[in-house]
Amino acid sequence: MTATGGHPQRWLILGVICLAQLTVLLDNTVLSVAIPSLTTELHASTSDIQWMINAYSLVQSGLLLSAGNAADRYGRKKLLALGLALFGLGSLAAGLAGSTGQLIAARAGMGVGGALLMTTTLAVVMQIFDDSERVKAIALWATVSSLGFAAGPLIGGAILDHFWWGMIFLINIPVAVIGLVAVLKLVPESKNPQGDRPDLLGALLSTIGMTAAVYAIITGPEHGWTSSEVLVPAAIGVVVLAAFALWELRTPYPMLDMHFFRNQKFVGAVAGAILVMFGMGGSMFLLTQHLQFVLGYEPLEAGLRMAPLALTVVVLNLSGIGPRIVMKLGTPLTVTVGMTLVAAGLASIALIGGGTEGTYWGMLLGLVLMGTGLAVSNPAMANAIMSAIPPEKAGVGAGVNGTLAEFGNGLGVAVLGAVLNARFAALVTVTAASLPAALAAAGDDAERARISDAFASGLQASQLVGAVAVLVGGLLAAFLLKRAERAEQPAAQETAVAA
Repeated sequence: MTATGGHPQRWLILGVICLAQLTVLLDNTVLSVAIPSLTTELHASTSDIQWMINAYSLVQSGLLLSAGNAADRYGRKKLLALGLALFGLGSLAAGLAGSTGQLIAARAGMGVGGALLMTTTLAVVMQIFDDSERVKAIALWATVSSLGFAAGPLIGGAILDHFWWGMIFLINIPVAVIGLVAVLKLVPESKNPQGDRPDLLGALLSTIGMTAAVYAIITGPEHGWTSSEVLVPAAIGVVVLAAFALWELRTPYPMLDMHFFRNQKFVGAVAGAILVMFGMGGSMFLLTQHLQFVLGYEPLEAGLRMAPLALTVVVLNLSGIGPRIVMKLGTPLTVTVGMTLVAAGLASIALIGGGTEGTYWGMLLGLVLMGTGLAVSNPAMANAIMSAIPPEKAGVGAGVNGTLAEFGNGLGVAVLGAVLNARFAALVTVTAASLPAALAAAGDDAERARISDAFASGLQASQLVGAVAVLVGGLLAAFLLKRAERAEQPAAQETAVAA
């Protein structure tokens, strides 16, 4: 490390790894606009489309902890380069796929590369920046997530206007090649100097447990929460993850040191991260449906109307306002302010912009408030999680951070979707399995209006539940983080006196 804040080329390296991460995140959102093309040209069924999306998410979420552990052990630069290579090869296979089965397999392969990239990029940030600039660097890293969310549908729509669907994958290849060359040339190697033995059983248990749990959450709305298709994988996930926790407590070289959960700073940041993604994931999932099915916007138009949330995050973090707030207010108060703003945004969408009579301006206000809250709270929570974990375990810390985001997002979609469905079912009786099918089966305009109103009412109820969850999560996270800070102060003072 240098005296000027870390590695001498740290900002250039940050740009390289953000480019790599952006490619992964764009691929998550860009696929949504290609669904009509895939349905027509590959004759993909609804189930095929779901697996094209879920194969990537399942593999990535299942491997995040194992990928982070492998990066710590074998070298973060090596695994970052491997992730880029695998992602590029998977993109090539996806772009040239001639059947739905080939595309699903290619997406699963891309998920392996995505897991490596999501963990190693944040771990490298922790290694090349010192404490004086780390919050700003993490804020810029986190901004890429919002940029990917906003730009994905827009880029996908532009590509599909001029090319066939395979180009949404093939466009990843030059970016992956550029990133791979830059990583090999610029990024310094770092790994755990202790060289712990690989925890193979822990890696197997975490992969099986997380994959089963995420699968249950993803498929719950489709199959029903009490169906065997959901309850069996959910039970497997719970049992295997419990076995994973017990094994990690016993093994001398744990993949995830369970004693981290005794650290109130870590637990507070974990609670906040899960609940903010709970509110955000469920809200975004339902809002896109509301814009398209109730208000009648095309996918690209809906994407443009969702963009202010991401653009707010990008502007606040690129301008440095978000990180400065963290440095000025401290982590606990920043998390409180940020998550309160997110909750206020959700409430605004519910009360002003959520109904069929609501205006887009109410939704716009909610999106800007949510974007402001995310720009403030997310870097603070990510920094709290990573700083609570020893630097030599940075890869595992990044894996925990990514796993929490996946888990909270899936849980938000599941729970808020269930709230919407319950409210919808209480207001109207329909036999169709989805809102578009129910609207198509409606006998007249009056019935279609009742169905739309019922869906909008369900959306309002779910957004308010999300707002309460985020607000409570913010207060809980801030309380635990504040307690952790108080506990750390005497120890820091003793260290200073001894020095």
